[in-house]
Amino acid sequence: MKLVFAAVLAGLAVTGCTKAESKPKAEASKAPPVNKNPYPSTYKAYPGQPTAITNVTIYDGEGGRIERGTLLFRDGKVERVGTEAAPEGYAVIDGTGKWATPGIIDVHSHLGNYPSPGVDAHSDGNEATSPVRAEVWAEHSVWPQDPGFSRALANGGVTTLQVLPGSANLFGGRSVTLKNVYARTAQGMKFPGAPYGLKMACGENPKRVYGGRNQMPATRVGNMALNRQTWIRAADYKRKLDKGEVVLRDLQLETLAGVLAGEILVHNHCYRADEMAQVIDMAKEFGYTVSTFHHAVEAYKVADLLAANKICAAMWSDWWGFKMESYDAVNENIPLVHAAGGCAITHSDDSGGIQRLYQETAKALADGRRMGLQISDEVAWTWLAINPAKALGIEALTGSFKAGKMADVVLWNGNPLSVYTRPDKVWIDGALMFDAADPRKRPVSDFELGQPGEGDVK
Repeated sequence: MKLVFAAVLAGLAVTGCTKAESKPKAEASKAPPVNKNPYPSTYKAYPGQPTAITNVTIYDGEGGRIERGTLLFRDGKVERVGTEAAPEGYAVIDGTGKWATPGIIDVHSHLGNYPSPGVDAHSDGNEATSPVRAEVWAEHSVWPQDPGFSRALANGGVTTLQVLPGSANLFGGRSVTLKNVYARTAQGMKFPGAPYGLKMACGENPKRVYGGRNQMPATRVGNMALNRQTWIRAADYKRKLDKGEVVLRDLQLETLAGVLAGEILVHNHCYRADEMAQVIDMAKEFGYTVSTFHHAVEAYKVADLLAANKICAAMWSDWWGFKMESYDAVNENIPLVHAAGGCAITHSDDSGGIQRLYQETAKALADGRRMGLQISDEVAWTWLAINPAKALGIEALTGSFKAGKMADVVLWNGNPLSVYTRPDKVWIDGALMFDAADPRKRPVSDFELGQPGEGDVK
């Protein structure tokens, strides 16, 4: 009996020793990496040829002007801007009496999400089923056959545009930046390397939509409270991701965590000055930045605050008064923001307006001059070129005539700030996409092929 008991004790001792000497358990599995670009751009530039535009007035997109200049581009890139003669090996276009500018960039469009024809079956911009819909992506409802794209190109000289979700929600979802070329898929139009944006909205729209359904938010205080609650959830989700914890994927919180990480840019629909100021403070509370306030009818009241925080304002020239928060407008809004040292932008938010952004800029410029703000034409062109490029995070790629940048070029048949002027030719990445003198160079969507009026640009 004693021998048996001794054997049992020995066995326990060996077991205990084995446990003590065993290696610690492996750490819990970390979360697998998330593919942050599951719908990558498949855009490929159309073929072009080395081109020289000579004897032309050039606005370089960053406020510079060259008279009787020469613009060279080849292999899809700007090669040189100056006054030297064109070298051999280039197709030479005489620009006498004409202007060359970088292609217009519209930071606020709904083309593709609210396409033409404007019928309910095409209404895909607002997922108005909850005030927080950060999980939706605008590109997933972009219809690449929208006839509006070709109108924006041929009538408006627009070469790049950001397509945003609507403003029914506090968090409307991700935006997408597109090159203005037709493709079979939205991915074929996606601007390579452009960061995503997050559409947010403050003010009347969210409280009207959801207050009418007897749910939060029904007031501006509700707007702010629900915004902050949502950012608290997002910050907690990001902390877990940063620690490598295994979490159930949440598309909504992934987008918001991307904002907090500085990977996704915030584009905030906001009219009133007081609300812009509150959003700036909320962004500081949660550690993100606002790229651009859109519409920003009262930006002139806080122009210094916007400049100090390096926030762009995308504005109309004189569209106002259609609701209470758009009432206290001034036609000098854009030039006043510019004069305060801010990043001023002319935007459309409209399938017709996108075709006339250069005229909208001319109106705002004239209003500024009437009040004594002497801003030159070439500097005003920054409102359509380098400033929107900055707002979209693509200023290193496009938005001005610098060597190595994309050759997104518009040749205008006259002064581009005149109501009598229209695009003569438009190049995207050095490829001639529109030529007013050549019907074969008038882009037509698949949807329009074979229909009455095919190819008409109106």
